[in-house]
Amino acid sequence: IRESATLTRDVLEQHFNDLKGTLKKLLDERLMSLLQEVDVIEQESIKPLDECQKLIEHGVSTANDLLREGESAVHGDVGQQNEKLCSFTKKALHIQLDSLPEVPSLVDVPCLSAQLDDCLLTILKNQIFTHGTVASRPPVQLEEFVEKPGGILVRWCKVDDDFIPQDYRLQYRKSTASHFEDVYVGSETEFIVLHIDPHVDYQFRVCARGDGRQEWSPWSVPQIGHTTLVPHEWTTGLEGYSLSSRRNIALRNDSQSCGVLYSKAPTYFCGQTLTFRQVLSGRLIETVGQPDRRDSLGVCVEQQNGYDSLQRDKAVCISTNGAVFVNGKEMTNQLPAVTSGSTVTFDMEVVQLGPSSNEAGNFKLRVTISSNNREVVFDWVLDQCCVSLYFGCSFSYPGWKVLVF
Repeated sequence: IRESATLTRDVLEQHFNDLKGTLKKLLDERLMSLLQEVDVIEQESIKPLDECQKLIEHGVSTANDLLREGESAVHGDVGQQNEKLCSFTKKALHIQLDSLPEVPSLVDVPCLSAQLDDCLLTILKNQIFTHGTVASRPPVQLEEFVEKPGGILVRWCKVDDDFIPQDYRLQYRKSTASHFEDVYVGSETEFIVLHIDPHVDYQFRVCARGDGRQEWSPWSVPQIGHTTLVPHEWTTGLEGYSLSSRRNIALRNDSQSCGVLYSKAPTYFCGQTLTFRQVLSGRLIETVGQPDRRDSLGVCVEQQNGYDSLQRDKAVCISTNGAVFVNGKEMTNQLPAVTSGSTVTFDMEVVQLGPSSNEAGNFKLRVTISSNNREVVFDWVLDQCCVSLYFGCSFSYPGWKVLVF
């Protein structure tokens, strides 16, 4: 409680400090804009009045000069009076002392004033007093972490019955990192987070967005998850396949070489789910190549070179046409064809038959293969105890791209 309360105080103080800084900046910008508007109106309106004033002052100055010259002519010597009066008369005839420049009427002269009211303060006051809330219980909480090879399946649930979620938002970070990262946004209540380093703690948190709302709910209580399972990797060096940097994606390239691409090690254990899927779109196949009956995706007891398919002994697989093979024999049950958008999963568990279950020829694994919302279930009989298996794939034509986890 103390930790979340301290974090909430810090978030509130930072948010409102940011708001104050932003509001001050916006108010300063608005003030500057209004002052500039006053300057423009003043300059444009005062110019004709200044010109009119200059003309009037010039006319008055000219009239004063002429008046002084007339007085000098009247009070001067008699001999010079005629000459001065003649000059005075000529100037007086050329100066129009009875005309004035056009002066703007009073209604045309601007009178600036600032129009301000208190409605902004009222609006801001109402908005500020309702801005922000403090929630003591988020409407969604993390529920379960399931270890996956190189990943963690994170599940969450809604804990507020009155809350109607539209989307969920899952974030995570390494325990040594300072910032959370978005890893999933959508309507599902679980997500497999990949690229997780084994034996490293990660923090997770989730929030939700209510139906028809834009804002997100408060974050759930952060919880720590980790995996002890090493990630699945394809083996390197097979000429017909190109691998991603993490070696969990295999692309059938244009090479004429063919064969089965196996996993680096027997990292698939009974009781787990093995999934083949495309990285970005959640699909098995990103670019679909031409199908072939020998194509296969599946698991096997051991690596056996020299084969061009997993349709052999000590292996179970599905072909791209949906046929299921067990120890090289095709089953009568068939799944949908593997196309763009398909996801294929393998689930296995040991069938306990009593004390002799591990004897030769009597060891069974119950296998469930799912594809496109359909599944087949069968018992796989082996001549040896085997709880960890290799996985593999084989494609005859280029263009197939497979992620495994």
